[in-house]
Amino acid sequence: MENEQGMGASLETTTVLLCGVGGQGTILAADLLAKACMAANLDVKVSEIHGMAQRGGAVSTVVRFGSKVQSMVADHGCVDIVVSFELMEALRNLPYLKAGGFLLVNDEIIKPQSVATGKASMPARMHETLQEQGALLIPAADLARKAGTAKAANVALLGALATRLPFDSGLWSDVIAARVPPKTIEANLAAFQAGLDFAS
Repeated sequence: MENEQGMGASLETTTVLLCGVGGQGTILAADLLAKACMAANLDVKVSEIHGMAQRGGAVSTVVRFGSKVQSMVADHGCVDIVVSFELMEALRNLPYLKAGGFLLVNDEIIKPQSVATGKASMPARMHETLQEQGALLIPAADLARKAGTAKAANVALLGALATRLPFDSGLWSDVIAARVPPKTIEANLAAFQAGLDFAS
């Protein structure tokens, strides 16, 4: 993948799967990613593949971009980058990651209702399993909190993701500033930079 915004004659289709639970801002992150792709004059398709966005429910969104995106197919073993907002969702969506793909995981655990009620237990060795798969674990909430608001953890994750994408920082800044509430622009931009710095 080329590393400049001026991309050249063609850019192969890249598939990014963003997953988490409702209330973590996964849908906003997917929207910001899609808008960055469009700002770079790329073809982009977005699909929420399953889940519901209510607080606590699983949410997964696929963003595919390139010179020409032919379909929204995101089968097991076909995703270039998985961005998980939570450890259990990372494990659950791990089969989608292609060999040699990039796994970016927010180092946070949100216990599902089944665990909270005692009907199920948490998987053992979650951190170890993900690290064995080459995951980059990022303390997104801590980075966002230091940047001004813990609510920008999703944008901190985008900053980390940006290290693997061919868009320059100015493009990201414009997209974020145009999408988030005006009073939160500074904190969101700082959170994005914190994620970028952490993953660089």
